[in-house]
Order: sequence, then C-alpha cells, then structure tokens
Amino acid sequence: MISDPAPHITADAAPPARRSLLRAALTGTAVLGAGLTVGAGSAVAAAPAAARKRPTTAEEALRELSAGNRRWRTFREKHPDESPAVRQTLTTGQHPFALLLGCIDSRVPPELVFDQGLGDLMTVRSAGQVLDEAVLGSLAYGVLELGIPLLMVLGHQSCGAVKATVQADESGERLPDHIQYLADQISPAIDRGKEGDARVDATIDANIRLIRARLAAEPDLAAKVDSGALQIVGARYELTTQLVHRVA
Repeated sequence: MISDPAPHITADAAPPARRSLLRAALTGTAVLGAGLTVGAGSAVAAAPAAARKRPTTAEEALRELSAGNRRWRTFREKHPDESPAVRQTLTTGQHPFALLLGCIDSRVPPELVFDQGLGDLMTVRSAGQVLDEAVLGSLAYGVLELGIPLLMVLGHQSCGAVKATVQADESGERLPDHIQYLADQISPAIDRGKEGDARVDATIDANIRLIRARLAAEPDLAAKVDSGALQIVGARYELTTQLVHRVA
C-alpha cells in the first residue's frame, strides 16, 4: 500500500498580531479565562495528542497511514486517539502528522480508511479533489503554519465527479452551474485514449496526478518540498478492496 517512487498562494501579508490571532483560532491555543495565549510554538510545537509515537517525517507518516489502512481493510481497527485523555489534551493544541486532500464521497472518509483518530489528520475534501482558493489556503495553512510533513491527494475508484465530467464532455451537455465549475476543473485530466468505463477509471488517476502537480508548483509548497520539509504524494482508494495505493 502507498508504495512507489514518491491559483498561487502568496505569503501572508497580514500584520503579526493578526497572524497570531489566526494561528490561535485555528489551532485552538486560546485559553479561556486567561487571555489569548500564543507562544512561539503555539501551532507547530503543540503537544502531541497521544502517548503513542507520532510520525515526524513524511516517510514515517506514510508508514503509519499504510499500517492504518491495513487494519481498516482487515477489520482490525484500533480507533486510536479517542480516549478522554486525548480529548482533553487536544483542547490546548493540535499536531496532525498528515494533511489529506480527498473527495467528498461518503464512502471514503480519510480518518476511517487510515484508522486514525482525533488530532492525527488534517483533512480537506472537495468533489473530485478540485482546487480553489479556499482549498489551497486550507492546505497551505496546514503546511506553513502547522508544519505538516506529508500532503496526500487521495482520489478513489468510481468517483462520481470524474464520471459526470467525462459524460458531460462526451455528450456536450452543460451541467448545473456549480457542478459545471467542478467539471471545468477536472476536464483537463480526461484520458481520451480510452473509452467507456476505462476512460473514467484512467481519468481518476490522471486527475490525481494533475492536482498533485498543481500543488507541487505552488511556490510556498514547492519551497517546502525543496527543503525536504514536505512530501506531496498522490494516492487512490479502491472501493472494492479498501486498499489505498500510490499513484505515480
């Protein structure tokens, strides 16, 4: 599992005080009754949410996700990091070890398919993993402010957004406006070398690659990749086997 070779986001120009407020709000470091507490390590150095050893590198994160997916597909889930102690710890901060961009499909919730718990994963989901400014900003926040070392683009078998895009492209039919926006974003990935269901399936993989490439081209994210602080990978979840595997 998860094995193989491995719109612009600008730097936040907000004043330091505003950036501190944003970081505190999104990481949960405000302490009620004691004023706003934002230390130098309020986001990145928040205390781990559990006693178990947490991944600190992309490779460790991939191994943990692989092990969790193995538990999921063999019905041996541990449901980690859900205890009262963990919940209490998480009231003062978070330190997720992986950032997942997935589809909204109800059959592919990342925390379940990787058997992870509270505070372990930061997830962003949109139909077909489509990128827009809100999605890009959310991903950039996880990388730049929380120092998450792994960003995974997670597509899946039988993606409805991809199928609708391929069918509309073939028929010439225009989809309802907001859904058409999704199709416009996915359509550059359409694999015209295949037909029927094979075209849909190949386009799912091509869409994962396209999104991964777009993320890797974002200057702020690219700088993290170049420094070795971040790895961006593509992966796919198979509904029939529950296996997650890398998409090269």
